[in-house]
Amino acid sequence: MLEKYYPCLYAEGIEYIDMKLLAEKGIKGLILDIDNTLVPNHVKDADERAVNWVEKAKKEGFKLCIVSNASKKRVVRFNEKLKIYAIHRALKPAKRALLKAAKLMEIQPSEAAMIGDQIFTDVRGGNKLGMFTVLVKPIDEKEQFFVRLKRMPEKFILSKYMSSISNNNTK
Repeated sequence: MLEKYYPCLYAEGIEYIDMKLLAEKGIKGLILDIDNTLVPNHVKDADERAVNWVEKAKKEGFKLCIVSNASKKRVVRFNEKLKIYAIHRALKPAKRALLKAAKLMEIQPSEAAMIGDQIFTDVRGGNKLGMFTVLVKPIDEKEQFFVRLKRMPEKFILSKYMSSISNNNTK
């Protein structure tokens, strides 16, 4: 039952994502969350770390699209330096924006990796469409109240996930 919330991969941050592994899995496009995935919540513009990582992903041959639940103003400003496809007010984990992202990148959902810091929005949304999901550790503990509320059940799910992968590695 909890498996629908399990990511395909967990990484300490975007810079720890194995791009070679994604390519080997047939991934052609990366769908990116902004807040606490690419930058801390309070950062309005793409910082050097985010810009460099996006450029590296482009050089590796990946297509990219931001899919964020944030406002149009937030997403447009953030994307000024990155200049990649971007969708705002995505209502993740709903499928619509994720399907639109795949269409913009001209790939199938199964050829996309959804990368984000939240299990109930990013991972669940991607899993619903059969995407390769990558959960990253949130960058900053400073979060909106409703996000902090979700972190407790997320920690429970993450502990079960980590236990399941360590059990699989010992078999």
